[in-house]
Amino acid sequence: MSIQKEPPLTHSNQYSADSACGHCDGVIRHEPWCITQNDGVRYAFRVIVDPDHMTTGDRLILHALGAAWRPGGARSRR
Repeated sequence: MSIQKEPPLTHSNQYSADSACGHCDGVIRHEPWCITQNDGVRYAFRVIVDPDHMTTGDRLILHALGAAWRPGGARSRR
């Protein structure tokens, strides 16, 4: 039986940067905070994109805090 002295010319790895998640850059597994894995993060992302996805409870909490959540993001008052 012969022992291979030189490393193989090609390296076989099924993971690459191209296969990384677009949200958390996870290659082998997603991060716990990844939008594809965490319902709370997914909800928060949807609310930022479209405030109509916000629950009534969250609207009441923001109202009680004096915050107005409107489409279009933060605007400066002039």
